[in-house]
Amino acid sequence: MSDIYLPAGRRGGIGAWVMRRVRAAALPALFLATSGYFVWHAVHGERGLIARDQRQAQIAEARQELARVQTELEAVERRVQGLRGDRLDRDQLDERARQLLNLVDKDEIVVPYARERRLF
Repeated sequence: MSDIYLPAGRRGGIGAWVMRRVRAAALPALFLATSGYFVWHAVHGERGLIARDQRQAQIAEARQELARVQTELEAVERRVQGLRGDRLDRDQLDERARQLLNLVDKDEIVVPYARERRLF
C-alpha cells in the first residue's frame, strides 16, 4: 500500500508495517503459547496422561500383590484352623512340633526342602 493513501500520522514506511504485523500477531501468539502450556501439562504434568499410565501400572502391580497375599493368607488360615483347640488336627500338630523341636523318630525319612520351597 502506498503512503499517499494513508493519513499523515500513519505514514512511516517499513517500521510501521512491521509494528502493525507484530501487534496483529501478538494475540494469536499469546493464545498459542497459553494453549501449548496447558497441553504440555495435560501430557507431562503431575496428573497428565503419562502419570495416569504410571498410576495404572502401579495399581495393576498392587492388585497382583494383593492376590498373592490373599492366597498366602488363606493358606495360613487353613493351617491355623487345624491348630485350634476345638478341632485339633493331630497330624498337623505333630508335624509342627517336630519341625519346631527339630526331632524325628528312628524310622522316619527326612526330606529337606530348599529355603524358597518351604511349606511354612
